[in-house]
Amino acid sequence: MVLLQKQQGPVAVGQKPPAFTLTTFDGHQYGPAEMAGKVVLVNFWASWCKPCEQEAADLEEAWRYYQGRGDVLFLGIAWTDTESASLKYIDRFDITYPNGPDLGTSISQAYRTTGVPETYVIDKQGNLVYVKLSPFTSLKEIKSAIDPLLGP
Repeated sequence: MVLLQKQQGPVAVGQKPPAFTLTTFDGHQYGPAEMAGKVVLVNFWASWCKPCEQEAADLEEAWRYYQGRGDVLFLGIAWTDTESASLKYIDRFDITYPNGPDLGTSISQAYRTTGVPETYVIDKQGNLVYVKLSPFTSLKEIKSAIDPLLGP
């Protein structure tokens, strides 16, 4: 007899990340097909989260650094937030990478998030290779999570 036990804590490095489709605030969809073959940074945040504010500028700077490559994708997922508050946050921090709501908290439940901010990095082969359960403190820290996954 096999007993199923509810998994606790966030998805960990080495596990397959949950597949999801994010519909952004501007109506674009990002699912497995759009993520395939790319390094994907998934960041859970909320407009009321002070630690999220601490990392917002560094995440945006990192996105602008990698954006032109075509093989890196950042996805921001607004957790338990209203659309108007999320859009104000995005505007306040001049965030240009794709962001959308976690409708029904289905994505955060799949990732078993414990709070915000939380960031997950998926390599080009679709493996979860980096998990951060606190805010990034610098652009250098973000780049150290992504650069090793990129080719020359």
